[in-house]
Amino acid sequence: MGRDLTLNDGVRVTNVELIGNGWHVLRRTTFDFRHSDGHWSTEQRETYDRGHGATILLYDTARSTVLLSRQFRFPVYVDGTNDGMLIETAAGLLDDDDPETAIRREASEELGVTVGEIEHVFNVFMSPGSVTERLHFYAAPYADASRTSAGGGLADEGEDIEVLELDFAETLDMIDDGRIRDAKTIMLLQWAALRGPFRAR
Repeated sequence: MGRDLTLNDGVRVTNVELIGNGWHVLRRTTFDFRHSDGHWSTEQRETYDRGHGATILLYDTARSTVLLSRQFRFPVYVDGTNDGMLIETAAGLLDDDDPETAIRREASEELGVTVGEIEHVFNVFMSPGSVTERLHFYAAPYADASRTSAGGGLADEGEDIEVLELDFAETLDMIDDGRIRDAKTIMLLQWAALRGPFRAR
């Protein structure tokens, strides 16, 4: 992976090593890089390949609410500053699905919502210094009729997800005071306030 890249003639990949192949794939790549002044240097980077993902903000403008989840995230816990519980928008890896199909699946599994009309917001590299993942962002309305199950995630995958219905204005306060500290969630909430369903008209 990466040996045949040709989109940048200032990068020449010379070696790719497989470092780890557990839950996902870790590689070390050596490449020659041409700097802006024309000189070349040999660089080495590690990349973590976990596939691409999708996330969605579900909102109800009539009641000014959004649906979020709360679940335990071990990488957050190992930081040592908190209990590892994170408030997030529904999200997941694409696996073998297209992004829209994948996020409809995740919204159903995690939040118990059957998504109808859906809006694509943007695609973002979340941690481009080391992680190859590109995340597809969506938004969609929900109502009581679209809440077709209890949600909570898949128990056989170890998921134990709490569904949260929150006042939208409160979620912005939660960003300010640190109760919401997940990047994708903050991005979608701020989009909703600035350009999305809760923007000032």
